[in-house]
Amino acid sequence: MLNPLSKKNKSKYAGSIVLGLNDAIVEITGTLIGLTFALQNGILIASTGFIVGIAASLSMGASKYLSERESGQKRAKAIKSSAYTGIAYLLTVLVLISPYIFLQNIYLASITMLFCVVIIIAIYSYYISNMKSIPFKTRFLRMLSISLGVALISFAIGLLVRNYIGVDV
Repeated sequence: MLNPLSKKNKSKYAGSIVLGLNDAIVEITGTLIGLTFALQNGILIASTGFIVGIAASLSMGASKYLSERESGQKRAKAIKSSAYTGIAYLLTVLVLISPYIFLQNIYLASITMLFCVVIIIAIYSYYISNMKSIPFKTRFLRMLSISLGVALISFAIGLLVRNYIGVDV
């Protein structure tokens, strides 16, 4: 059974976990923010985000498997790496869509989701900084600015879709 917290797997599969975690943060944050302004319905936003997240986690897992096999890894290691990537992605998706399920105000849900992003990035940055003996602040700020930059661009796209294409749910 996969235990991402075991000492052996912390370093051996950290890259796979980071890949799923980081990709989910960037993609799903941007998707949810864009959907917030395009759809204006929390359950619809969460449902759409979940569907996108499932598809993306399967895609990330499959891509990780193919990448590992292409680089010469044995089948068992490639499967394990892809599982860590896909599971990390999916768990991140579940955390990020949860505010839209539990909060009725979609703007408060968006702010809460962004707060979750900051917390996830801080925990991840702290963990990697300690594991690799690199500065926390630099890693944290870089990842945060990329994630929030994507969210800002998606926010603008969501507003454009809502205003110019006429999406109104």
